[in-house]
Amino acid sequence: MDIIDIIARKRDGAELRAEEIAFWVDGLSHGRIPDYQSAALLMAGRINGFTRRETAALTEQMLASGLRLDLSDIPGIKVDKHSTGGVGDKTSLVLMPLAAAAGLRAAKMSGRGLGHTGGTLDKLESIPGFRVDLSIAAFKEQVRQIGLAIISQSQELVPADKVLYALRDVTATVDSIPLIAASIMSKKLATGADILVLDVKYGNGALIQEIASCRELAQQMIDLAKANGVRAMAMLTSMEQPLGFAVGNALEVREALDVLEGAGPADLRSEVTLLAGGMFLLAGIAPDEQAAQDMAAHLLDHGDAREKFAAMVRAQGGCDDFSRLPRADRQIVFAAEREGWLTAFDTQAVGHAAMLLGAGRKTKEDAIDPAAGLVLQAKLGSRLRAGDTIAVLHCSETIDPAPALELLRQAVVLGEEPPAVQPLAADVIR
Repeated sequence: MDIIDIIARKRDGAELRAEEIAFWVDGLSHGRIPDYQSAALLMAGRINGFTRRETAALTEQMLASGLRLDLSDIPGIKVDKHSTGGVGDKTSLVLMPLAAAAGLRAAKMSGRGLGHTGGTLDKLESIPGFRVDLSIAAFKEQVRQIGLAIISQSQELVPADKVLYALRDVTATVDSIPLIAASIMSKKLATGADILVLDVKYGNGALIQEIASCRELAQQMIDLAKANGVRAMAMLTSMEQPLGFAVGNALEVREALDVLEGAGPADLRSEVTLLAGGMFLLAGIAPDEQAAQDMAAHLLDHGDAREKFAAMVRAQGGCDDFSRLPRADRQIVFAAEREGWLTAFDTQAVGHAAMLLGAGRKTKEDAIDPAAGLVLQAKLGSRLRAGDTIAVLHCSETIDPAPALELLRQAVVLGEEPPAVQPLAADVIR
């Protein structure tokens, strides 16, 4: 078998055979196929598309390139969750403890953020002492004992994806739906869950903005889960504005705690309740959708989910006195310059403003200020007068807030008429 012939077949629009994809993935994983040939194959696939069979074969080979966790010795139903990411997305901090409070086994491996804010791990590490680098054995034991653990991804899981993702990032092939599906699902399938809930974001703050493309991604991921014996559902949720009010690591932890205590922003609580409801239905612990959502609301309102979160924090070395979460040196008000309705956000720009304040990283080597970020005081449809606060910026004394303030001025649109606000969840794919 020759990699040049495989590239040529894909260039000409042919469907690659499973053995050809296996040859490619094994070769790139072990350094036998140079990056420039893999890059050519990726671009040929990006232009001509990958079929469902090719995507399934690629996922299978990426999954086989490394360790696959076996959680079968842990009693109960094991659940996991993945979000395609967005500004202010802290749903994992609420949903996973909520699942554990319902008696499920919530076992999640997460990555770090690159961009506007940190990922789930960076948010958790804003809690003093919290450790994400547990061994696989410790991870499994914690899931067995308290029903909940969130740790960093093992370097042994899906090593082929790390090579492929690095190449996609520098070859303008990141946005290929089949490649996204294979990348996400190979990692999720490797972690051994019985049930997977997918939160697929669309809108101007999402990786994929068009809802039709998001629906296609969701369907492909559902199909891959089904083919591997995992029960899954996907929810398409709007990212036309930040989720909740807080954007920034410790700020988002505080907001997640508010929801875990039965309060918090309505949109964040609603999204978590919908996702939990779908999870509970798949697990068979609720008879119908309404009962599943009612169960989730009860566990939030009565503190059961918060107790699970606190137990996880203690188990992973963190301080459960959440008044000790880091706070920024100063706060700066961003106010409306005129009267009007808040009709639109450039949500990516809001996230970028938070990054400029220190909440995210431009490169993997950048340090994050866990206290930095911003907290919105208005959402789409808010009626504002000149001087009303739109957001409060949180940053250190060493940061010049002017660039972030300028980005926010460009990101916020005030209009003469109230906007038509899209529903939070556009569709559910089971």
